[in-house]
Amino acid sequence: MSVTIDIAGLPAERLVFRPSPLAELCTALHALAEPGHHPGLHGWTTATNAGLKPDLADRLCEADFLWSSTFSDISHAFAALPETNGQPGATLAEDLDMMDRLDDELFVDAALEISCSSKYTLRGPSPLVNAQIREQALERATARGPRQLEFAKRLLQDPPAVRAWLRRLFEDCADAFFNDVWQRVRVQLASDARHKTEVLRRKGLAEALAEVSPAVTLSPDGSRIVVDKLTSGHTTAVDPAVGAGVTFVPSSLGWPHLWVLHAPGWRPTIHYPVAAPELPGPQSLDLLTLRLEALAHPMRIRMCRYLARAAFTTGELAAAHEVSAPEVSRHIAVLKKAGLITTRRRGRYVLHQLDLTVVARLGSDFLEGVLR
Repeated sequence: MSVTIDIAGLPAERLVFRPSPLAELCTALHALAEPGHHPGLHGWTTATNAGLKPDLADRLCEADFLWSSTFSDISHAFAALPETNGQPGATLAEDLDMMDRLDDELFVDAALEISCSSKYTLRGPSPLVNAQIREQALERATARGPRQLEFAKRLLQDPPAVRAWLRRLFEDCADAFFNDVWQRVRVQLASDARHKTEVLRRKGLAEALAEVSPAVTLSPDGSRIVVDKLTSGHTTAVDPAVGAGVTFVPSSLGWPHLWVLHAPGWRPTIHYPVAAPELPGPQSLDLLTLRLEALAHPMRIRMCRYLARAAFTTGELAAAHEVSAPEVSRHIAVLKKAGLITTRRRGRYVLHQLDLTVVARLGSDFLEGVLR
């Protein structure tokens, strides 16, 4: 499985390496919401979460599906605006101005992508104008919890007000902690972007992609960028409607994630980590064997991609993988017997989630694979 980006005939100058303050802020928010994904940031996430004022912490909970279970394309607003030529803003204010320029339907579609939907790459009607799509969005929000449902309802009722609320939230996060983070990492990210731009110029795209990540390669005929992920997707970088090109956004906080924006109508964007810390190995060979056997089935591996990001219901997993609910239940039972997932009840919903503390013991290769 992989995500591919068509680049046939694309000139090298249309490949852009540049950091984005908003993308890094949303990466920081993801790390705060899902600290288990980022064991190397444990000290920072613990201290930052403890230092958040209650009002700010509450507001972050209202919108956390924008950066927890999935990573919203809103964080790369520049990719939906052809006039930016694939260039993120130099400052957070510039990135937020770009977010403000997204039309309501595009903004709402991106904001309501709150589960790892198999329909991500399908262009369809907006929930603002289609009752069926609206109900589906609200059902996904309901499974996430009452705060997420309330946020989704407000978003559908008054997109401009929610957009203004979200901008203020990002600005308050900058004042609370992100300005310090950005001051610390921006030189590193800019240096990484310059280095990869120089590698592209001197050695070619294949070498530049190899330095982005071993999971990002150039097809043998040079017509496609291929990103090795536990999902399948396809987009093109030669669509003049969104501005031909690909943008590569470095992140100091993103490991082990390698995000690929490949939604219709958006410029392809690869959001990659610039560092990969070591994780501890397994504690018991017998336990490792038991758990790897549970993960030997390809469907269970695919389910782990979802369950690593957030808790999902059996019905959501069945819909995403286009299989029956009983089949999903059988796979869940195997994973649960191996102690790889946890289950909790929220109202009438039973939610399953990968136990990342346990999974970390399987080694960094597996963890990076399911979270990539």
